[in-house]
Amino acid sequence: MPTSTTKAAALLPEKKKFKAPHTLVILTAFIILAVILTWLIPAGQFDRFKNGMGILVIDPASFHIIGSQPVSLLAIPNFIIEGFMKSADLFFLLLFTGGAFDVVLTSGTLQSYVAKTAKKYSSRESIFIPLLTLIFALISTTQGVNTFIGFAPITVFIARAMGFDSIVGASIILLGGAVGFSTGTLNPSTTIVAQEITGLPLYSGIGYRCVCFVVFLVITDIYLVRYAKAVRKKPELSPMYALDKSDAAFSADDLDSFKEPDTRQKLVLLSLVATLCVMVYGGVKLDWGLKQNSAGFIWLGVIGGICAGFSPSKISSCFIAGAKRMVGAAIIIGLARAVSGVLSAGLVLDSVVYGFGNILMLAPKYLQAISMYIINIIVNVFITSGSGQAAVVMPIFGPISDMIGLTRQTAILTFNFGDGFCNYILPTSTALMGTLGATNIPYDRWMRFMWKLFLIWVAVGSVLCLIAQIINFGPA
Repeated sequence: MPTSTTKAAALLPEKKKFKAPHTLVILTAFIILAVILTWLIPAGQFDRFKNGMGILVIDPASFHIIGSQPVSLLAIPNFIIEGFMKSADLFFLLLFTGGAFDVVLTSGTLQSYVAKTAKKYSSRESIFIPLLTLIFALISTTQGVNTFIGFAPITVFIARAMGFDSIVGASIILLGGAVGFSTGTLNPSTTIVAQEITGLPLYSGIGYRCVCFVVFLVITDIYLVRYAKAVRKKPELSPMYALDKSDAAFSADDLDSFKEPDTRQKLVLLSLVATLCVMVYGGVKLDWGLKQNSAGFIWLGVIGGICAGFSPSKISSCFIAGAKRMVGAAIIIGLARAVSGVLSAGLVLDSVVYGFGNILMLAPKYLQAISMYIINIIVNVFITSGSGQAAVVMPIFGPISDMIGLTRQTAILTFNFGDGFCNYILPTSTALMGTLGATNIPYDRWMRFMWKLFLIWVAVGSVLCLIAQIINFGPA
């Protein structure tokens, strides 16, 4: 018989569980915050000039306060539209990627081959996952992770078929790419630009950067493999558990139900592999960008559909259906770009960098390299472009490193780490949000997986920066 206490408890309203806001809401909040900052932070500006390498840089001694240009909340839609216009290349890449992969998926090709792969490596994730992350890490030493947004559906499909969740599939690209890009071994848009600005020999310091690459990759792989094993053993531990079960786009049926690939499916796979190989070669050797990659996915959709025996009408309907699923991801990227647009229009970016430069001068000697690393993380919240951040911070941090006794090579390393690794928690990062959108992973679910690894990255980066300071990482 129920007691009076039980009856009273039953009458109490049930507490609502906290539900994270939609990604678009989070990004809109960031845009509003950026607008508020343009009213709170004094507008300031450095004089800019082209250095001997033809790169537009700032004169660190020229900072001056100028008339404020705060941004109106009513102007937010204008910045959103500008963000879409500046992200047009990524927008089209996502649409055409979705269209092409819908054609491939409809043919049943990936399902058949993934089933074979998953059965073969089902108990060897400790080899399989690090191997794939290594591939993306190596390529990302020269390429931006944006390049691989179109690959994400494949890695998610493979991960799901092997009993993991969508996060493991997306992480193979995002985390592997993060290590390759952020350690700056060969990166032309960050390390090389920073070395040109600070007058260091190009590609100098590559030995220690390679050590950093290995350290970060090993630690990241350990974290990811442990997570993958835990999720496969107990799927409900995954932040994506409920969503993966209901997401038909990446569902993996019983592996034994798939037949051996037929001739048409072999041709479709050949067209897919050839397209991806051509894109990688074009990016590395021919300086291809997102425009050429988008064109490649159009060709994949057409040629893959022909190989599958589809009629022109079926190819078209598959392409449209796949493109529709990518619209949400494209909208997210446009909103993310609006944040930097607001801060630039409010003329507060230079003020932020100048203020952090003054703070750095006050740091204790044994914390100087670590402080420079942390400051670069914070600056990256405002300036997510690697080359753009290099052009703003290195003319300041280069001379400051001379004054406080750090080598300029160490200053560049702190910039690499701060600019790169932060991009995998920021909702303003196009590489992150594009990949999450393409794989149907909400930002809040990603952060439930990612926040611990990011703190580990910060700790490891701090140790590596301190070691660089101790050994006088050079030259210069």
